[in-house]
This record gives sequence, C-alpha cells and structure tokens, in this order.
Amino acid sequence: MVVLLGACSRTREDAPHPSGIVVEAPQPARVADPRPAIVCFGNSLTAGFGVDPGKAYPDLLQQELDRRGYRYRVVNLGVSGDTTQDGVERLPLVLAEKPRIVVLEFGANDGLRGQPAAITEGNLAQMAEALEKTGAHVVLAGITLPPNYGPEYIRKFDAIYPGLAKRYKTPLIPFLLAGAAGNSNLMQPDGLHPNTAGTRVVVENVWRALEPLLEKE
Repeated sequence: MVVLLGACSRTREDAPHPSGIVVEAPQPARVADPRPAIVCFGNSLTAGFGVDPGKAYPDLLQQELDRRGYRYRVVNLGVSGDTTQDGVERLPLVLAEKPRIVVLEFGANDGLRGQPAAITEGNLAQMAEALEKTGAHVVLAGITLPPNYGPEYIRKFDAIYPGLAKRYKTPLIPFLLAGAAGNSNLMQPDGLHPNTAGTRVVVENVWRALEPLLEKE
C-alpha cells in the first residue's frame, strides 16, 4: 500500500525515503507450487467445453490424485478448437511448466476438418519428440471420428495413435471417450463432448494409462 506524506500513521517500512519519495513495504513473494506437474495438453475435450468451470477432466483428475495421496499438480492447457498445428505452436507453454507427465490429446479437430492423416500424425510426432527430449513421460490420448467421414479416412486416422504409441513407446489411451461416446446420458447434445457424468468416465480412462507412471513422494 502506498502511504501518502502527512498520513497520521506510518510503519517503519512505509517511512518516506530521505529524498522525500515514499517507499512501499515489500510484498511477500508468492510461493511456487513445488509438486511435479501433470500437463493435460489438448483441445476442447481437455479444456472442458460445455461443462461447468472446475468440472473439466483435468480438474477431476486433480481431485482423484489428491484423494489417492499422489502429490502432483494438474495443469490444464486445453484450448477449444485447437488442431495439432496449434498444439505445435503452443508447445513452449507446456515446456515452461517443466512437466513430469503430459497427457497429449489432439487430432479430433484435424479429423473433423478432413485434414490428411499424415499431417496430423507428423504434428503429433513433433510434439511427442519435443516433450520426451525434456524427460517428460507422454501419455497419448486417441480419438476417432463419426462414421460419415468414410471407412478409408477413418481407418487411416485411427491408425495414427497406436502407431505413434508404438514408435515412441508411450502409454496409449486407445479412445479417450470410451464408455461415454454414443451414450446420450453421458454426452452433450452435440454428440462430440462429454457432459459432467461423461467427464468422470474420461477420467477413468486417463487414470488407467496414467497410474503406472505415478510415484508417491
């Protein structure tokens, strides 16, 4: 707080400088969270599109970690509408967190726009390589497309995720929305995003791939 000259009460820290300039009391430094980071990096499925604040899957994942006694902080770096190219461009934000684990969830928007599967695969590979070079563990989250995109395109798209998981020896969530997709009680009206109940199913899918990488400190 700035104390004006002539104020009735003044602490030593607030006393004016000999030059006549008022010196503010030093503010306590904000303590950084020392827990290792799990970064959830993706698009609207990570951001929590359509669910209440605090109900996205990374939020529920944090609750699950806390409940089970694992000391990690979950960072939600999901942005609705992002493609794999957007993910490549946002990589510095992820690296700045110095993550221990990254749940990498991209590709749905590429597929919905009909982007060639080879481009999607190349962008995901670029992200996986950059993250693994830092020593972070990557968990790859797979996704699929509605049947109207045609069997040939869907076949190529679906093959991206197991292929990359094998190449980089990363844990794979075969289908992030498994157990929720196609169930109107668990999905939003658009049929693409889980509702709050469906998000809990997503957390279960993530947990199965994530738990073997966790350590209790």
